[in-house]
Amino acid sequence: MPHNLSAKKRLRQNEERRIRNKDRTTEIKSIRKRIVRAVHDGHADEAQTLYKQFSKRIDQAASLSTIHKNAAARSKGRIAKMIAGGPAAAAIVAGIRSEAKVNKPAAAPKPAPAK
Repeated sequence: MPHNLSAKKRLRQNEERRIRNKDRTTEIKSIRKRIVRAVHDGHADEAQTLYKQFSKRIDQAASLSTIHKNAAARSKGRIAKMIAGGPAAAAIVAGIRSEAKVNKPAAAPKPAPAK
């Protein structure tokens, strides 16, 4: 617990900032997920529209120091590459493996020969 007035005010301000930052990052993550879903489903025009919204929101968050400016630029670049790459790139970003890339389980080890 804070013991003086300035510490109490600092606690209130930090709580307000935490909530604001959380809301911003949640919105950015939601838009990113919608873009990945749109690209994966083959809706390139929808993904482009969402990318404009994503770019605006992430730049705002970076200018307000919610996230670092370089992190914003890196995220925008990755999403742009994903949109340009199509559904295969979206699957990689989303962590979805295609049937061709799924690792098959290894064969059971052979028992050692009896001596």
